[in-house]
Amino acid sequence: MVKQLRLFTVTAPLALVPALAYAHSGDHGIAGFAAGFAHPLSGPDHLAAMLAVGLWSALAKGELKRAVWAPLVFALALLAGAAGTMLLGWAPPLVEPGIAVSLLGLGLLVAWRVDLPRGAGLGLTLAFALAHGAAHGHELHGAAALAGMVLATAVLHSAGLAFGLLMRPTAMRWSEGLGATLMTFGALRLAGVL
Repeated sequence: MVKQLRLFTVTAPLALVPALAYAHSGDHGIAGFAAGFAHPLSGPDHLAAMLAVGLWSALAKGELKRAVWAPLVFALALLAGAAGTMLLGWAPPLVEPGIAVSLLGLGLLVAWRVDLPRGAGLGLTLAFALAHGAAHGHELHGAAALAGMVLATAVLHSAGLAFGLLMRPTAMRWSEGLGATLMTFGALRLAGVL
């Protein structure tokens, strides 16, 4: 039964992936610290991903080593991706699919409380964060907006981490359902439904 549930957790959201969604296209002209801070709180994909990074950090089956490094690496890579887009005009391909895939991946990591080797976890964290940073870099104007976005991201990571640590003793009861919900959200983003 557990194997079937895990297989369903992975395959059900993937059945919803026929097309790509582009929610961050265009220039939204977000300027100022307060607007930058509010921006990740208003986007459900960014909000879900940032909370999921904190949750994954707290819920991994191994030690809590990732509790510090994954959110920190994510925030720094998000900053690098956004700054690269803002200052250098960096335009990596497949940013929107990358954001949706980050939700799928983080959902899987939360659902199964995966404790990846440090190198693999670091690489995945960097890839996910760069996609989010590149998308938001097109929308932000100025260092104050960028600083606000990164601070809000850190706050969301901390909230996810705190919730995950608080609920860690009962994680087996709820993490697969929450992870499947994140994966479904990611699949719906890829499909263009959301």
